[in-house]
Amino acid sequence: MNKVPNHVAIIMDGNGRWATNRGLVRTEGHRKGAYMLEKLAVHILNTGTKYLTVYAFSTDNFKRPETEVTFLMNLFIKMFKSEMDNIIKNDIKVVFSGRKENLRDDVLEAMEYVSNKSKNNKKGILNICLNYGSQEEIVDATKKIVKDVQDGIINIDDIDKEMYYKYMYKDLPPIDLMIRTSGEQRLSNFMLYQLTYSELYFTDTYFPDFDEKEYDKAIDAYNNRDRRFGKIKDGSENK
Repeated sequence: MNKVPNHVAIIMDGNGRWATNRGLVRTEGHRKGAYMLEKLAVHILNTGTKYLTVYAFSTDNFKRPETEVTFLMNLFIKMFKSEMDNIIKNDIKVVFSGRKENLRDDVLEAMEYVSNKSKNNKKGILNICLNYGSQEEIVDATKKIVKDVQDGIINIDDIDKEMYYKYMYKDLPPIDLMIRTSGEQRLSNFMLYQLTYSELYFTDTYFPDFDEKEYDKAIDAYNNRDRRFGKIKDGSENK
C-alpha cells in the first residue's frame, strides 16, 4: 500500500537556469515556475497530503539584482491576487511563513488578500515561505518563548520539542518528505527544525519541469524508504 506523506515541502529551485538554458531571460523561468506551482499544489493536496510547504523567496534572495527582486515581488502580487483561483476552488487554504520586514506594502496586501479569500478552506494547507529563513524562524520563535516565560504565560520547564512548533511562523506538523529540484543537494536555511526526520529527495529536474509525473516519481521513492525514527525494524530502539 502506498504511503501518502502528511506534510510535503519543496525547495523550488532552478527557475532561472531553466530559462537560461532556453535562451530566455531568467524572469521567464520564475513566471513558468509560478504556473507550475499552482498546478502542482492542487495535484499534491488532492492525493491526501494535508500540508504543502514551498520555498518561494528566502531572506537571502534580497541579495539578487534589484531588477529580479522587483520582478519577483510583482509576480507574487499578480499570483496572489488573480492567479490562485484554481487553488481556492480546490478548497486549499493559503498561509505564509516568513518575516514581514523588507516586504513592500503591496506585497503584504496581496498576501493578506489570498489568505483571507482562502481562510475557510478545509482540504489542505499551502504554506508559502516568503522572506523566509529557518535560522531566523528559530531565533524569532525563541524570542517569543522567552517573552512568554518572562510574562508568566508558560513555565520554562514546560518547554519541549513539541511546544517549539507552536512558536514557529505557522504551527504545522513535521515534514515527512522534502523535495529539492534542479540537482542541488543542500537545505539552504529551509525548515531546519521541521525537517528533523524527513525523507530527502533530490532531482536534477528544474522546477518549471517538475510536473505531476515528476512528483509521482518522488512519491514512489518515498514509498521505498524505511522510516524508523531512530528505531530498528522490530520496533526496538536503535542503540
